[in-house]
Amino acid sequence: MNYDLHVHTRYSRCSNLKPKTILKLAKKHGLNGIAITDHHEIKGALEVKKLNKDKDFEVIIGEEVSTNYGDVLVYYLSEKINEIDFFAVINEARRQNAITTIAHPFRTTLLHNHKFQLPLEKVKNEVDAVECFNARTLPGDNIKANNIADRLNIAKTAGSDSHFFFEIGTARTIFDDNLRTAIKRKKTKVYGTIMFGA
Repeated sequence: MNYDLHVHTRYSRCSNLKPKTILKLAKKHGLNGIAITDHHEIKGALEVKKLNKDKDFEVIIGEEVSTNYGDVLVYYLSEKINEIDFFAVINEARRQNAITTIAHPFRTTLLHNHKFQLPLEKVKNEVDAVECFNARTLPGDNIKANNIADRLNIAKTAGSDSHFFFEIGTARTIFDDNLRTAIKRKKTKVYGTIMFGA
């Protein structure tokens, strides 16, 4: 299976992607599933899921939550998370039987510091995975995430962090069977192409 686990719709202020366009392009690029992860919102994910009529293509209801320590991707939500404290977000995700991933843990840009503010060693038992390939993150920062996931034995995910049509599918989480099982067993692989410098 090939999933892009970090996609934004127009419900994120920084994206112009329409749900219908995302679904069309994801299938065109050979993906088997996507996670819609708008910033503090699940309306776009619900819309994409409703539009999807293909039983062989999975649309995951997700959200990117900006916590007090950094960004967290949450998958398989039934309702929007309204918390911003990292540990409260993790607890709410567990209540919903959702999966949590630290997004782009080492990303730094000229304008923003998106680096996760806690040592991953301290939260390795709190989260399910680490985003080890983000197509909007510098190669060296992705390598750092990969190395620490290997060292701490944490499952890996990948996502394009798509905000525009040409980014969809540029990063993929590769696994067998279903995503939940693959992450639980730490049997995921990551692959992608860097689209920008940062």
